[in-house]
Amino acid sequence: MKHCLLLLSLTLLTVNFGYAQEDIKDAKDTGERKDYNKWTIELTAGQSKGTKPFTVGYYSSNPDKLFGSVKFNTFSLGVRYMFSAKFGLKADISSDLFTNNKNTDSKDFKLQQYRFGLQGVVNASRLFNIQQELGRLSILIHAGLQAARATPKYKPDEGVPGYFYNKSELNLGVMFGISPEVRVSKKFSIIGDFSTLSNFRQHFTWDGRVSDKANNLSGQMIMSTLGLTYSFGNDNIHGDWAIIDEGKLKEIEALDKRIGDLESMLNDTDKDGVPDYLDVENNSIAGVAVDTKGRMVDINKNGIPDELEKFMANTYVDKSNIKETLETANADMIKRLINEGYVTTYFDSGKTVPTNVSTEGIDFIRTYLKNNPNASVDIVGHADEIGKSAYNDKLAASRANTVKNTLMKAGIPESRLNIISEGEDASVAVDSKDARRLVRRVTFKVKD
Repeated sequence: MKHCLLLLSLTLLTVNFGYAQEDIKDAKDTGERKDYNKWTIELTAGQSKGTKPFTVGYYSSNPDKLFGSVKFNTFSLGVRYMFSAKFGLKADISSDLFTNNKNTDSKDFKLQQYRFGLQGVVNASRLFNIQQELGRLSILIHAGLQAARATPKYKPDEGVPGYFYNKSELNLGVMFGISPEVRVSKKFSIIGDFSTLSNFRQHFTWDGRVSDKANNLSGQMIMSTLGLTYSFGNDNIHGDWAIIDEGKLKEIEALDKRIGDLESMLNDTDKDGVPDYLDVENNSIAGVAVDTKGRMVDINKNGIPDELEKFMANTYVDKSNIKETLETANADMIKRLINEGYVTTYFDSGKTVPTNVSTEGIDFIRTYLKNNPNASVDIVGHADEIGKSAYNDKLAASRANTVKNTLMKAGIPESRLNIISEGEDASVAVDSKDARRLVRRVTFKVKD
């Protein structure tokens, strides 16, 4: 049996290694997904030990060995279905063979147990919202009911009392366990399990005799196993790792997005009192009167705002140079606004595609570069502090590259665009979802 199990494990690991090499990129992906595999099959093997009751003179552990000696005597097959990203149900069957250790002074015994379990499962990584920190590791907690049929298989010499050879009894009980698992490819993972089981009204001892009344007809055993899991379904990612937004979470995130869109619409980039979504001229000079559309008032249509024209006419500037002076001042003001971060492109969490309203910032830079052919810009990517620093550095650079590619496709030469990744922006409170939205962005620095 051991040789068959070893051969099966090596075969599965070989196939699994092929998947891992082919799909290593997906194995590291912990981005948001709408779909996930809900079914998982598990095949494990390991050691189970009865802890009580035993008849005096019978035992299975070797007190002279670390962990009391180790041998494979349990095999199990289970299937699990996750109703949601956090909670599921698991059914499994297992075979346990309890015998005495030949290297000890224990008397001979042999008891075969077949067990069926039905348990609830909790994905603790999701429950405590630490799946991104754990990466490939996931932790499952399971507990529920189990039914077992125990049958003594040791046939003693005739006339020896106290044995019940081939007589079976049905035991009912509960079990609890913790299962750490490590993902190695899209759908395969290695899983370990540590469980404890308790039977109610167990008449047999683990050595196949009748339990003493002092044991209160109860039985306990422990089990530790190692094996493989395979997640199957329509999606291509193991359901225990895909980050899911479902049920009420979807409604909350949709509401949060609508609020974010409203906040973005009410932004006033040029501080002229007209929200950006109504502002036709979103780069008006601060302090200059604008109409209801955000346009600087220019009644005589000479290209110079009337308020500035009147001011300049009453200063020491010669009237013939008013337009040129204003154009220089306006250009410097626009450059300062860009360099100080007033022209910005925002992104949703984990995304490299700008939000819909944020494309105006890219269009603003495109217009500026077309009107100033000698200028170039640094495109600076930022990310919030959620996740690992290496991932956020890459994410910030990807955001900047997205903006760069958009500008190139809009006719701006690549030589005028320089990519900089600032990585994580720690200037806002990491526990504030609204504040983190402000630092998931791309800013610009003008270079003449």
